[in-house]
Amino acid sequence: MSATGVPLSRGLGRPWQLAVTAAVVVAAVWVLAAHRHTVDAGADRLAVADRAWLLAACAAALATWVCAAVAQQGAVAERLPGGRLVAAQFAACAANHVLPAGVGATAVNLRFLTRCGLSTARSATALAVKAAVGGLVRLALAVVLLLASSRTPRFAPAVPRACVTLSAVGCVAVVAAAVALSRTARRGVGRAVGRVLADVRAVHVRRARACALWGGSLGFALLHAAVLIAVVRALDVPVPAAHVLLAYLVASGAAVLLPTPGGLGSLDAALVLTLTATGVPGAAALSAVFGYRLLTAWLPLFPGLLVLVLLARRSVL
Repeated sequence: MSATGVPLSRGLGRPWQLAVTAAVVVAAVWVLAAHRHTVDAGADRLAVADRAWLLAACAAALATWVCAAVAQQGAVAERLPGGRLVAAQFAACAANHVLPAGVGATAVNLRFLTRCGLSTARSATALAVKAAVGGLVRLALAVVLLLASSRTPRFAPAVPRACVTLSAVGCVAVVAAAVALSRTARRGVGRAVGRVLADVRAVHVRRARACALWGGSLGFALLHAAVLIAVVRALDVPVPAAHVLLAYLVASGAAVLLPTPGGLGSLDAALVLTLTATGVPGAAALSAVFGYRLLTAWLPLFPGLLVLVLLARRSVL
């Protein structure tokens, strides 16, 4: 509380909002200017693309935020306000294009959950559970596609080895953490882990919450891939949808290794590489990635910032 009786959070909120908006505008202008020729070429190809497929891509992009909200609701046992939850996911998408590695979305969702009455520890646990389930769903989808498809892209043979390696490393890490925690449980760590496990158990013993968590995460991944598939179809590129789906899953996993804001640059390059590996011509791959980014990032960016400011002013965040 300041000396004038105005909460400090309100006084600091406006400069922070202006700083976020300015940073996003500067980054957007710089990226568009640096890739002006690519943007022009991509825009020209999209201008003559199939309108029905582009509308389908728009519908899939809009549905991604609903799936994100469903998955977030599934990660907590308490009932969250549905409309505000979807709005928070829309705002988190905008914030995610300012800070690297999902920090912006995490900050927005953490603030939203604490505003809904959850403790900071339980909110962090819910976000970690949602992120872990999302990663597991993407990995499982990639493995299923590789095992089910008789004709896979050229980058596919290395993926199973990578999946097995990552799974092995994950198992070793879990076992090592369990051993370490068992040795330090008497120091109080065991109680904290017990609370986390209790939150996870409370979610999964309720069928509706478990279905929302896993189903929302699956829908989120599939709908993002559907946006890319629809854009590729709009460009009249005859590539199987399963190959485009696999290209998206591999590219989104590879982009995590280079944590740029919203995957800017890293995801784009990975998508172009994986799409060309599936047989999409280079120019068409650039246009497809441009269309995917336009629908999932650039067009929702400024409305998302407005929603972010509005939620902050109404103390939802």
